[in-house]
This record gives sequence, C-alpha cells and structure tokens, in this order.
Amino acid sequence: MRLACVQSNVAFGNFEENLSRAVARLREMKHQGVDLVVFPETYLTGYCVDSNEDAVKLAMQVSSSEAAPNMVENSGAATATGILDRLSKACDEIDILAVVGFAEREGTLLFNTAALLEPGEAPRYYRKSHLPDLGFDKFVQPGSALEVFETRLGKIGILICYDLRPPEAARVLALKGAELIVLPTNWPMGAEVSAEHIAIARAAENRVFIASCNRTGEENGFRFIGRSKIVHPTGRVLAAAGEGEEVIVADLDLAEARQKRTVAIPGRYETDVFTCRQPDLYRTLIEP
Repeated sequence: MRLACVQSNVAFGNFEENLSRAVARLREMKHQGVDLVVFPETYLTGYCVDSNEDAVKLAMQVSSSEAAPNMVENSGAATATGILDRLSKACDEIDILAVVGFAEREGTLLFNTAALLEPGEAPRYYRKSHLPDLGFDKFVQPGSALEVFETRLGKIGILICYDLRPPEAARVLALKGAELIVLPTNWPMGAEVSAEHIAIARAAENRVFIASCNRTGEENGFRFIGRSKIVHPTGRVLAAAGEGEEVIVADLDLAEARQKRTVAIPGRYETDVFTCRQPDLYRTLIEP
C-alpha cells in the first residue's frame, strides 16, 4: 500500500476551507497512486483554545442530522453539519482512504476525534484517550477504547498525539493485530522528542508501521514543529518531513508488521517482541 502524510497548516475554525483543502489533497494523492492519506490532529477545526466556551464553539458534531449552532463567527466558515459526510463522500468518489482529525461535540461533551474514512464503509472513529493539559484537550472527555479497524488495506489502529507517550496504548493495538498505527498529531515546540525518538521507538518495540502526521504554522500563540514521519517496523525511517508544509509518501508492505521475530544470526541471535513478554510482572500497570 502507498501512504501519504499531509503535513499542513490549518485554518482555525474554518471548516469549509479545511474541507476544501482536504478534498484537493485527496485528489492529488490519488493521482500519485496513494491508497491512504493521513491528515493532522483536529485538521478540520483547529485546536488552540483557552476556554470551554471557545472549545464548544470550535467543535463540530459527527451527525449531519443534528443542528449545529457551533459556528465560529469570525472564521467565515459554514456550519459544521455535514462536513464529515461530504469528506466521506469525496473519499467514495475518489476511491481513497483517509484519516482526519477534528474537535468533536456530542451533546454537552467534547472529544478530540479522528475519523477513518473508507470507500463503501460507514465512517469509523477514534477518540483521544490520553490527554495533555493543552489547548482543546483541556476541555474534552478521554476516549474509552483502543480499536483496530479492519480495512481493505489491512489492520489499522489510530492514536492521537499524546496517546503515543504512554507505551501501553501502542502495545495494546499491536497485540490486537494492528499492522499500521496512524498518529494525527499537533506537536508544538517542546515536543521534539516525540517526533524524533518516541514515534521511532513505538514502531520498533511493537514491530508495526507508524505514520505520524503533524501540522505546521502558528495558532493562537502556539507554533507547530512539523517533523512528520513514516517508520518501518524495524525503526527505520521511510520518509520524514521538515518543519514546513510538505507531503511525505512511502510504500508499505503490511505483511512485514506481522513478522514479530527478528533473526540476526539464525539459531544464535533471535528476538521476538511478543513471546518474550512476562505479563505476571506487569500487574502494577493496572493497579489504581
């Protein structure tokens, strides 16, 4: 499969502009033979807010059947209703998969969410479960599930930004059979270790492909560092971006992520990331 990470700036609160840019990128990537396009965290909405009131205004509802009073007045954006439906229909028309992040509102609750859009399938969602004290995440509820999604390309898990820091989340997805973990993210200045080291470590320690897609630019006082990466299960970086707007592309053979055993010298130097585990030693992880 061919995967692309679209490292891009975001039009804060302008759902229509972000949707238009996403669809244009999907068409462009299809012409390049790309099968799956990953966009940054909260790509459709923006992220940097300082109050619950502003977070509610920024967030969009998943269902197009609901009224959407959460229009950002100064953005020139249309209402949020139907934005995801329209993006999903674009994926159907173009025949391409996408993972895209957005600030979500469900009733009175807020979530940091990513949608997996696959032609011919209903959209599937992941809600960020590990939350930093930063931006939109200060006002949201944590997600309650770590799922692996069966797609026509293979088994895909989704994490969002800070979810990558605790090692358990990526390990759970790998144990559930994920071959690829995609990571829409908003890494600001100060998060360089995540971009340059942790993403690579998570790929190698679980022998899965990792595709991190960060954003660029500045938003309400925060500057984002880019540095998106596509990483092989051995930890080898297949593609890496700088700090500006950029698209990185790599061809992945997901069968390589199903091989959990490394044979350096046959019969003399071999390792296996799963069979070496000693779960009885890890009980502290689930203690209150």
